Amino acid sequence: MIIAHCHENVRHQGKCMTINEVRSNGYWIPGINRAVAAHLHQCVTCRKLRRVTEEQRMADLPSERVDPSPPFTYCGMDCFGPFLTKHGRKVQKRYGLLFTCLCCRAIHIEMLDDMSTDAFINGLRCFIAIRGAVRQLKSDQGSNFVGAKNELNEALKQVDTNRLTTFLADRQCDFSMNAPHSSHVGGVWERQIRTVKNVLRSTLSLSPGRLDDSSLRTFFYEAMAIVNSRPLTVDNLSDPKSPEPLTPNHLLTMKSITALPPPGRFIREDMYARKRWRHVQYLSEQFWSRWRKEYLFNIATRQRWHTPRRNLKVGDIVMEKADDLPRNEWKLAKVIETVTDTDGLVRKVKIRVGDQKMGKEGHRSGKPSIVERPVQKLILLLETV
Repeated sequence: MIIAHCHENVRHQGKCMTINEVRSNGYWIPGINRAVAAHLHQCVTCRKLRRVTEEQRMADLPSERVDPSPPFTYCGMDCFGPFLTKHGRKVQKRYGLLFTCLCCRAIHIEMLDDMSTDAFINGLRCFIAIRGAVRQLKSDQGSNFVGAKNELNEALKQVDTNRLTTFLADRQCDFSMNAPHSSHVGGVWERQIRTVKNVLRSTLSLSPGRLDDSSLRTFFYEAMAIVNSRPLTVDNLSDPKSPEPLTPNHLLTMKSITALPPPGRFIREDMYARKRWRHVQYLSEQFWSRWRKEYLFNIATRQRWHTPRRNLKVGDIVMEKADDLPRNEWKLAKVIETVTDTDGLVRKVKIRVGDQKMGKEGHRSGKPSIVERPVQKLILLLETV
């Protein structure tokens, strides 16, 4: 009680000022450093003012990133733009829709007329027509992606309930969406958008005037070809005796119709055989062999978030971080549901956030809303027992 009283007197200004206030009032507390530090650690006001956001140990890479699979079987996608195009005297906005293979890191870009759901579905159908069927798509929760997911789900409900059609419907392209405001989860495609923008910036500088739609689409394909020819690893670039650097085009240019490789053992002599398909399969196996040794080893290393932390629990009181608001206006929330990963760690939760508007009688009013957030956007204030 003495420490709490002195801590209030110095307006929550930290351990040293609290200790000085205690001793200035004539109190001598044995082990005061540890006692004051423990009190400050549990102080809700200090947590609201200075506590950092929660974090959790980085999850292991999903199987679709570490297991070899046909190109563009598992993809991440996102939109970028806008780009201004000119049609006569009319200036229009166009957007790019980027797909990236989670396994071989190849990309595909389609041009969108706008950010509507219809435009996205058309772009998705063009992508599938060129690259083949996709098993899973990962994305953020953009409004056009959510709309496309809902429309496709409604279309699948109208399919005949025959066993075969149900089997095929269940294995159509699935949407897996990240929690809102968790851009770090989609770094696998956010990094590719940055690379594409760098290529487009240098390419569009050669044509400073406004482009038409066909020219912009051509630039997208040119950027796609350049990014797909980039080396996946840079360890052997300076070694003159090393083999040619591994690029996504090594696999894309040899993509066969069948999703799975045909049975048989392919040896180096198949390079000189008259059967073209054995030649292709041998080169494909060489790609995946080098992919495991050179590329997979590099992405398996965690760059941050190495230590497991306390899991958020139902009933915890947290504060939601908002980048566009000052800290004293961040909203309070209560954890109502946790999402546990396969390793037993909680990396995203559902919280109940109130509007927190002051009513006429001084009470907070407003209908609470339930949202999903990653733990990196929350600050723990009170722990549930």
